[in-house]
Amino acid sequence: MFIGWDWATETHDVTVMDDTGKRIDRWELAHTEEGFARTLARLRKHGAPGDLPVAIETTRGLAVDRLLAAGHPIVPVHPNAFHAMRARWGASKAKTDAGDSMKLADYLRTDGHLLPRLEPTEQATLDLQALTRQRADHIEARVAAANQLAALLDEHWPGGKAVFANLDSDIAMAFLQRYPTPASAARLTAGRLEAWCKRRGYSGKKPGSALIERLRSAPAAASRLGEAVVGQLVRVQVQLVEGIRTTIRTLDKAITATLGTHPYALLFETMPRIGKVSLGQVIGEIGPILERSRTCEQLITEAGVVPVTRASGKSRTVAFRFATNRRARLALTTFADNSRHGSDWAAKIYNDARARKKRHPHAVRILARAWLRVMWACWRDGTCYAPATHQANSKINTTAEAPLSA
Repeated sequence: MFIGWDWATETHDVTVMDDTGKRIDRWELAHTEEGFARTLARLRKHGAPGDLPVAIETTRGLAVDRLLAAGHPIVPVHPNAFHAMRARWGASKAKTDAGDSMKLADYLRTDGHLLPRLEPTEQATLDLQALTRQRADHIEARVAAANQLAALLDEHWPGGKAVFANLDSDIAMAFLQRYPTPASAARLTAGRLEAWCKRRGYSGKKPGSALIERLRSAPAAASRLGEAVVGQLVRVQVQLVEGIRTTIRTLDKAITATLGTHPYALLFETMPRIGKVSLGQVIGEIGPILERSRTCEQLITEAGVVPVTRASGKSRTVAFRFATNRRARLALTTFADNSRHGSDWAAKIYNDARARKKRHPHAVRILARAWLRVMWACWRDGTCYAPATHQANSKINTTAEAPLSA
């Protein structure tokens, strides 16, 4: 039997098909506990869960979690790949929920042997992935909130933005809370500003005279809003930025605590310039790929740091890989870029790539491929990364330095 599951946020559609392509059962379920319970019970009437693979256009979510917990093999189908297949069921490419669940079941029946099954991720890795992904989302939110604050200050008080180099730093936030308008800072002098900074542990090493000069040289505001309104706007936006910064610090602590008990942390924590957050991101994103990869080349491909080759007859092109796990690629390339500043081996691979006229992002991906081979060896053998051993291992170095064309 083959199951096609067309998922949505409020209702789902399920089709059961046999190996001849005949539709055995089909129903719609609501996105409720009763709907899931009845559906799982109805599926069990068609066989043991382990013998009923399910094709679905996602790799995560409540439906996937419930099906995995029930013991069903999950075959995720990329929406683009499924869309490209629609012509086989009719030139019109008609789309309905019932039709999609039938097509998914039929696609699984005919091409299921070519589609990878979703392997459950280790719990510790899944927890770390969730923490690091939420942190990344909060970083984006912090950048957006800081940009909104900068735009607000540009319009109503340019001087408040100019005093400190980093607008979302502790000292800048404290300054804007205390002096949210030009009028509130009108009586500031170099001495008063320096004394205020000292009381708040300012470590920017800029004297009060330099800071006050930044404030006074900024353009004067010409806002048509009242001072009380400007002050309220600035304070509220500062509170938003500070709130997001607090959540990021909380997540940093949670990531550090989770790393303390994660089995992969010991394997990779001695790699050059890999801090706690970067280590958490690498394990959270690369860890699931490591767990399901059969070969090192599969790992490199799924991490998105190997190009796509298209060859037919005399035509051959090598292009950037767009269809990949982008979070995994970002985590890996961020670490690789940092590592070249702390490892002669990494710096040589990067510099050799640049000497071959590769652009910076391309050279970093070449270095990331080399690091993935090292990570694969550490994970496969259960051996912690040792810089001295790595430098002495000419075999690893020779393999890692072999360039790809794109």
